[in-house]
Amino acid sequence: MVGQIPPQFIDDLLTRVDITDVIDARVPLKKAGKNLQACCPFHNEKSPSFTVSPEKQFYHCFGCGAHGTAIGFLMEYDQMSFPEAIHELADSVGMTVPTSHTIAPNPVKQSLYDLLDKVSQFYIHQLQTHPKRDLFTRYLKQRGLSSATIDHFGIGMAPDGWDNVLKTFGGSQQAIQQLNEAGLLSSNEKGRTYDRFRKRVMFPIRDRRGRVIGFGGRVLDDSTPKYLNSPETPVFHKGHELYGLYQARKANRKLERIVIVEGYMDVIALAEKGISNAVATLGTATTPEHLRQLQRSTPEVVFCFDGDRAGREAAWRAAENALPLLGGNHQLKFMFLPDGEDPDTLVKQYGASVFNERVVAAKNYSDFFFESLESRVDINSLDGRARLVEIARPYLRHIPAGVYRDMFEQRLAERAQTSTSVLHKHLEKAPETQAVIRKPAPVSTGISPVRMAITILLQHPELHAGVGEFDKIATLSQPGSTILVELLETLHQHPHLNTAALLERARETEHGEHLKKLATQTLDLSPKELQHELIGVVEQQQQAALKLRHEFLMAKGLSQLSQQERQEIQQLAMRMKR
Repeated sequence: MVGQIPPQFIDDLLTRVDITDVIDARVPLKKAGKNLQACCPFHNEKSPSFTVSPEKQFYHCFGCGAHGTAIGFLMEYDQMSFPEAIHELADSVGMTVPTSHTIAPNPVKQSLYDLLDKVSQFYIHQLQTHPKRDLFTRYLKQRGLSSATIDHFGIGMAPDGWDNVLKTFGGSQQAIQQLNEAGLLSSNEKGRTYDRFRKRVMFPIRDRRGRVIGFGGRVLDDSTPKYLNSPETPVFHKGHELYGLYQARKANRKLERIVIVEGYMDVIALAEKGISNAVATLGTATTPEHLRQLQRSTPEVVFCFDGDRAGREAAWRAAENALPLLGGNHQLKFMFLPDGEDPDTLVKQYGASVFNERVVAAKNYSDFFFESLESRVDINSLDGRARLVEIARPYLRHIPAGVYRDMFEQRLAERAQTSTSVLHKHLEKAPETQAVIRKPAPVSTGISPVRMAITILLQHPELHAGVGEFDKIATLSQPGSTILVELLETLHQHPHLNTAALLERARETEHGEHLKKLATQTLDLSPKELQHELIGVVEQQQQAALKLRHEFLMAKGLSQLSQQERQEIQQLAMRMKR
């Protein structure tokens, strides 16, 4: 997707676009020193921690960690695709995006996203026109779903038959391969290929941007499995995705809370009754990645589980996964339903107001945590209270240091009827706080020289002009050496690039996210001091590389050296003396 638009065009676009204009049109900014700030649009907060740097053309939130360029902001805030964001920015400054003929597209192979969207439309069309659709429409009507809700979630049907999708979209071997990559086909031990989803109500699964990335299918009889999800594919990872999150963000510009339920129909049934802030995991426990996504969208997450033993165990697994993310401006709660009820039945029987009352009354994380641990011991005995501390200890070490951890330990001390000073003798040191991640500390001697040089180049690209030779640095095995050389080469070829342009060039590389984090590091030195630091690091790395090459050649022995290698030794010796 990125490759279809020439990088030179993106470079020029980002030198003409002012990120402050882009963001200020959507989120009013206020002057704060040399930067601008606002309350973050990606999570709820009372004090502004969202900062925009006109110098770097970069935004960063110290609260939730959101960061990026003007392109990234449009993709996140307006839920645009990369090409859509490029076109939006180009239109704003009167530029024309080069047409797709600059890179000839493959006429056969379409993107997985395009394919999945077309298959989704196929399933929707089947629900509207198939001769045997009555069985499916009757089921949806029995579940109390209106046509508006069915349309909102894009519900469709996979007709009975082995090869409906295969015949419709598998017109070539390459197309069949792509259907396989998208998780839409299955094969048996005899090598026969057929549709994965057959005779099922189909629920398209969308990512945060609204793109179809997979499907869930429900049978209408006693067949197994009752629910079938797409397998892991290049675009679908069930441990990262949440069903209904896109619809929830679309229905609520500002999400005060999100409720995590167990299945598709729970999300859809709640939406039918006007509760549009529910999401569901996709056949897996709630993962830290799920929670990170949710914390970017809302200040409060409420887990909704059945009140039986299985529900309690699932809740505890979620609580364990949430430990590293506790604290800050986010709150986690646990809501347990009466026996025999699920969100679907509860909201139908008692209405949305009763369901929402239960959500508001959900247990705080700390209450659920200590109730769960205390159920394993006799809290009224000294032995039981000592055992409580021992059980809690391995969990507490995963909670980031900070006010929340301190209060958590104080609560444990109270429950164990001891003091925090006694407790601290037996607790391990807390991990680095999330606040350190959210608000980077000034660069110090703890940072490696190469990383320091990369950080300087990202934040002050113009300083590359003072750098001398660097051609041998890439031969070093030191982490970051290759990235440093790539940045220097790019800036020597395109000296006008700013921070945003450098980051966009790295968007789809394996180190793209790492560079974004370095762009948020605090550099307390003056530009003159930073240039001196940069030049010194590059010279040091270059000399180290020359010395390494010289030692390698000398170790071969003069008799084993070619004439060209002997000349290289002389040249290396001269360069090392400079």
